[in-house]
Amino acid sequence: MQFGIFTVGDVTADPTTGRTPTEAERIKAMVRIALKAEEVGLDVFATGEHHNPPFVPSSPTTMLGYVAASTERLILSTSTTLITTNDPVKIAEDFAMLQHLAGGRVDLMMGRGNTGPVYPWFGQDIRQGIPLAIENYHLLHRLWREDVVDWEGKFRTPLQGFTSTPRPLDDVPPFVWHGSIRSPEIAEQAAYYGDGFFHNHIFWPKEHTARMVDLYRRRFEHYGHGSADQAIVGLGGQVFMRKNSQDAVREFRPYFDHAPVYGGGPTLEEFTEQTPLTVGSPQEVIDRTLGFRDYVGDYQRQLFLMDHAGLPLKTVLEQLDLLGEEVVPVLRKEFESRRPSHVPEAPTHASLLAAKDAKKMEAAK
Repeated sequence: MQFGIFTVGDVTADPTTGRTPTEAERIKAMVRIALKAEEVGLDVFATGEHHNPPFVPSSPTTMLGYVAASTERLILSTSTTLITTNDPVKIAEDFAMLQHLAGGRVDLMMGRGNTGPVYPWFGQDIRQGIPLAIENYHLLHRLWREDVVDWEGKFRTPLQGFTSTPRPLDDVPPFVWHGSIRSPEIAEQAAYYGDGFFHNHIFWPKEHTARMVDLYRRRFEHYGHGSADQAIVGLGGQVFMRKNSQDAVREFRPYFDHAPVYGGGPTLEEFTEQTPLTVGSPQEVIDRTLGFRDYVGDYQRQLFLMDHAGLPLKTVLEQLDLLGEEVVPVLRKEFESRRPSHVPEAPTHASLLAAKDAKKMEAAK
C-alpha cells in the first residue's frame, strides 16, 4: 500500500499570528514538504491544480519536475489535473515529458476541480463538465496508446495524423486515477478503463464514500478488469497530530475555525465526528485510518492533507515526522497483514512495465 501527502497549495493567513506567506514562500514550502515526504519514508507527493487566488499550484508539472530532480524514490502525482479545462494533447505531452525526467516515478489524478469560474477562463462551459471529462480523457487515453491519432469530437478541433511527443516512457503510459467526491459518472469512467478511483474522503461521511467506492468496484468487475475487490482504490484524509490528543485539539482549533473551506461551519468536534478528519494522537490516527478498510475494502493508496489552513511550515514538517516515524510504519504492517493475496498492490511504472512484458511474452507463445 502506498502512503503519501497531497497539497492544495492555499496561501492562507496563520490565524494565530495574522501573517500571510508570500506566494514565493508558499511555493518553496510546498517543495520543502515534498522533500520531507521522501526523507520520512512516504511513497507519494501530490499537488493540486488551481488557477485562482488564494492558491498557487497553477503548473503542477513544473513543480513536480523540480521535485523529481531533488528526489530518488518519491512517486510524483497530482491531486487534481483538470481534465475539463486542459487540452488533452498538452496533458499527454507534459506528463510524458515528466515521466521521462523522473524515470517513471509519475502518475496523475484526473478531476473536474471545485472552482466554477475556471471553465470560462479556459473557454469552456461548466454545464458541460461531465461530457468534457469523458471526451477529453478518451482522447488522452488514445494519445498515450496510439502512435498516430485521428480524432474528431465536440469540444476541440479535430486531429489528423497526430503523434504526441515524447511517447510514454517504455511505451507505458502513466497510471491514471480518476478523482471525484460526488459524481458517479467519474466512478463509472474509472471502472470502464480499468483505471484507479480516488475518493477525496475529507468532507463527506463514510456512508457516502462507501457508496461511491462500491459503485466503482461493481462496475470495474462488470467491465472485466477483475473481481470487485481487485479494483484500484485510493482515499484522501486529513489529520493533525500531537503526542497528546488534547494538545492537538487545542493547537489545531484556531486553524480549523478560520480555514477558508470549513471555517464558520460545524465545530471541530462535529466535523471530526461526521467526516474522516482526525485531530489527536498518532494512535488515534492509526485506529481511524485502519477503520477506513471496514467500509471501502482493501485499497491501494492513502494520501493525507497536512499543509493547509495557514499552518506554518515548521508545524507541517513536525507533522510529517510523526506521520513517517509513528503512523505509517504501523499502517503498512497492519494493512499488509490484512490484504488478501489476490488483491493487487498500487500500480507503479515498474509493475505496469512488467505486466506489459509478460503479456507480450504470452502472446508470442
